Amino acid sequence: MKNLPYGHQCIDEKDISEVIKVLQSDWITQGSKVKEFENSITNYTGAKYAVAVSSGTAALHIAAIAAGIKKHDEVITSPITFVASANCILYCGGKPVFVDIENTIPNIDPNQIIEKIIKKTKAIIPIDYSGHPSDLKEIYEIAKSKDLTIIEDASHALGAKYRGINIGSCRYSDMAIFSFHPVKHITTGEGGMVVTNNNDLYEKLIMLRNHGITKDKKRLNRNEGPWYYEQQLLGYNYRITDFQCALGLSQIKKLDRFIKKRRKIVDIYNKELENVELIQLPFEKEYATSSWHLYYIQIKKSKDRRYIFEKLRKYNIGCQVHYIPVYFQPYYQKLGYNRCICSNAEKFYKKAISIPIYPSMKSEEINYVIETIQKVSNSLHKN
Repeated sequence: MKNLPYGHQCIDEKDISEVIKVLQSDWITQGSKVKEFENSITNYTGAKYAVAVSSGTAALHIAAIAAGIKKHDEVITSPITFVASANCILYCGGKPVFVDIENTIPNIDPNQIIEKIIKKTKAIIPIDYSGHPSDLKEIYEIAKSKDLTIIEDASHALGAKYRGINIGSCRYSDMAIFSFHPVKHITTGEGGMVVTNNNDLYEKLIMLRNHGITKDKKRLNRNEGPWYYEQQLLGYNYRITDFQCALGLSQIKKLDRFIKKRRKIVDIYNKELENVELIQLPFEKEYATSSWHLYYIQIKKSKDRRYIFEKLRKYNIGCQVHYIPVYFQPYYQKLGYNRCICSNAEKFYKKAISIPIYPSMKSEEINYVIETIQKVSNSLHKN
């Protein structure tokens, strides 16, 4: 069997054709496709506004700036995430405060958030890990009672639902961000998006992705002519290209089909792996409809995790671990973070393995993953 990655883009001839059309046009960057792609995301999620940027990290960064996070502010987030979810706080001079995950699913525990809120707390960044929404209503009620901003990191969760509401609607957040990296549900190569229902935030986000510049006549302090623009904020070059957005526009038309296939794979994994004694399978809480960016198994005895991981890799199954707790990283250790601050997160890290799931997986590949996990687990069980 060829090497199977844990995630992979699904690009077809239609996608390629749409990109070629833009490459052959007069505008390959900052033309009409950017706005069309933004509109496709607002149409899908139900949010009022969308701002497309160069990556999910860029989306987090400008969302943090727009939220007013600055030096000495504290922002609550989860340690089970990619480092960008916390780094965006550091970029603004703030301090990430890590709150433990639930003991049932690897999302931030709302019951522990309240304990970490102090006068310096500015915002909360919950993570929709693996495509499974955090308990957003609970977090929203806590945040609004303390006048905190919520930036929902929905990088994994495009197409998911919380209490029947599309993730990205911003019903329970001030802003939500998406990533369009190749392993995500749809891709633009690299790319990201911030969605919001707040016009003031939207106008800030628009400027922040383009050096802090505006040409909007309603915002200008003066107007010297049709060429005139003003830099009103310290922004960044976080713009995305038209040909990337052409790919995104083509991809989003297939999003529901992609998610349907992911859920089908999940159903097969759940059925065929439920009797493997050494592992614990993921599940959805009653309020969630996951978009299953990741399918993670937990090895019941953490001492067996490395053996199983290395055996799967030996059999060309491109498994991965998502994630090392952020505060374990050497950079965060230098900042003064200690280990042993989020016990559930650390237990999860020691047991978790992500196995392949992506829409173009063939039946024989899915079966190969299942058979290999069964074989490796049986060999370990006998020992």
